[in-house]
Amino acid sequence: MGQDKKNNSSKNIKTPKFNFYWIYGIVIALFIGYQFFNSESMSSRNLSQNEFKTILSDNDIDKIVIVNRDVADIYIKSDASEKEKHKKNKGSLYSANTPMYYYDFGDLQNFEKELEESKTANSLDFDTANVEKTNILEQIFVYLPFIFLIGLWIYFMRRMSGGGSGGGGGQIFNIGKSKAKLFDQDQKVKTSFKDVAGLEGAKEEVQEIVDFLKSPEKYTSLGGKIPKGALLVGPPGTGKTLLAKAVAGEAEVPFFSLSGSDFVEMFVGVGASRVRDLFKQAQQKSPSIIFIDEIDAIGRARGKNNMTGGNDERENTLNQLLTEMDGFGTDTNVIVLAATNRADVLDKALMRAGRFDRQIYVDLPDLKEREEIFQVHLKPLKLDKGLDVEFLAQQTPGFSGADIANLCNEAALIAARSSKKSVEHQDFLDAVDRIVGGLEKKNKIISPKEKKTIAFHEAGHATASWMLEHAAPLVKVTIVPRGQSLGAAWYLPEERQIVQAEQMLDEMCATLAGRAAEKLIFNKISTGALNDLEKVMRQARAMVTIYGLNDKIGNLTYYDSTGQQDYNFTKPYSEQTAQVIDKEISNIVEEQYQRAIDILNTNKEKLITLAEHLLEKEVIFKKDLETIFGKRPFEIEAEPAKEDEKIEKEQKEEGNI
Repeated sequence: MGQDKKNNSSKNIKTPKFNFYWIYGIVIALFIGYQFFNSESMSSRNLSQNEFKTILSDNDIDKIVIVNRDVADIYIKSDASEKEKHKKNKGSLYSANTPMYYYDFGDLQNFEKELEESKTANSLDFDTANVEKTNILEQIFVYLPFIFLIGLWIYFMRRMSGGGSGGGGGQIFNIGKSKAKLFDQDQKVKTSFKDVAGLEGAKEEVQEIVDFLKSPEKYTSLGGKIPKGALLVGPPGTGKTLLAKAVAGEAEVPFFSLSGSDFVEMFVGVGASRVRDLFKQAQQKSPSIIFIDEIDAIGRARGKNNMTGGNDERENTLNQLLTEMDGFGTDTNVIVLAATNRADVLDKALMRAGRFDRQIYVDLPDLKEREEIFQVHLKPLKLDKGLDVEFLAQQTPGFSGADIANLCNEAALIAARSSKKSVEHQDFLDAVDRIVGGLEKKNKIISPKEKKTIAFHEAGHATASWMLEHAAPLVKVTIVPRGQSLGAAWYLPEERQIVQAEQMLDEMCATLAGRAAEKLIFNKISTGALNDLEKVMRQARAMVTIYGLNDKIGNLTYYDSTGQQDYNFTKPYSEQTAQVIDKEISNIVEEQYQRAIDILNTNKEKLITLAEHLLEKEVIFKKDLETIFGKRPFEIEAEPAKEDEKIEKEQKEEGNI
């Protein structure tokens, strides 16, 4: 047993690995040691002027060697070295071939003259010689800065040529190589279409691309050609990159992923070189997929920025990409996927058929798709049993997939902050408030007068929206400050594909009702309606100049959906038309403002009751408005019609049975 422990301990001892730099260290140490032990200062002693003259007059000197015209090495005769005065001056490394003394004489000419005079006067028999000696160690110290710079240059050149520990993509000689991350058999993507909720139409399009790669003979046997590219277009956060990951996971072919900015570099010609290298690698591993995220970084329309000149690096990269996409044959089975939320700025040559044959629009999810996305992101959470996913989907109109993922995470954080065992329904509602309105600021100091103004402002919004048919129904009103707003109201807008003029006017009227309530109750207006005025101004301008919903301007639009107007510095209408546009916008806003005042004046007592209730509770909900106002007038009228539809549907189902 003891022997086994000994063997194990001997195995665990890590022997140091050999490093070639050790040889450099040993050589330098030996060199320094040689210079140190070979130094004359270890074997000789310095003489003063009087001592030198005494030794010289005693005729004890065998020879004098003048070194570098500066110092005299003095060798003593062998018989004289045994004298007592010389014995005690012998150095530790003294030998017969080394000088016993050295003498710093100063001026060489005077020293030689003095030696000649002494030699003649005292009949001395020593020899003299002049030598030039070089101290290598001193020379190294003189040239040490240059040696350091040369060593530093060699070190960086080795690293830049791939000899260092850094990756090849970051080396100067590999700067033209592609930075694409390769996913193949060794590094598979685990995302599949099951992980992508919603986006049914987009999934069908990309599923066909996967089929192309898996069984191309199915299509080529009929004479069809494999598409060369597909462009995923849509707002941020809708799942374009996730869809590309799912394609990589489903296709089971080499997948090259990179961003459009990976082609951009400060060196001229690098972007084009990386494009060539990327397509070369893809062809070698075909069938394969290339995914370029945020392609607008290099695919922006050419010739729009004259300040960069004709030899723009980004344009060179785009030109090379155009050539490569239309250059390789269809038998290579290389498909290019790209994603962007700025399709309007892409070059027309990039968008044409033969390069990106398909444009797949990935839109914001509708009600049903949001419910499916919630189901995906709620799986990792510990949920309360009473959670209504359909209600959450209704409460999040306009949310993208990324927004819903963030909402689920925020709800979990809010529940954890309260030390709950599961995420409850209220946590999700608080998360919606946090994302839409901002962080609640209960400690913000607001004077009673300001608080009353805010309460009537928010009550004005709630009253008008309750009385207008096409305004979004209210969900919640609060006068607790959130983010940059002092008060807020949450509505549940109807999801419409098209919007009529009456619907836009009702929304504008409800938006202006906050300022109208201040005017009606206090006969004063404040700066708190800035956000409302901005929103109304945008809607009114859109009605007049974009959607053609104004009688004076007529069926005209001054909107360019491509974003590539040829005349960027001129208005597409005359100055006279501009005055008419301004007047019509002002008329629309003022008409809706007066309409809001009339509605609030008619329901003034209920408005005051609602505002006082809001001051007391700080937060009110839809049920509180039903208590004060009753059901919305048009909802009462719509209920019998809905009941008739329900009866008719049941009768049809019975007939089918």
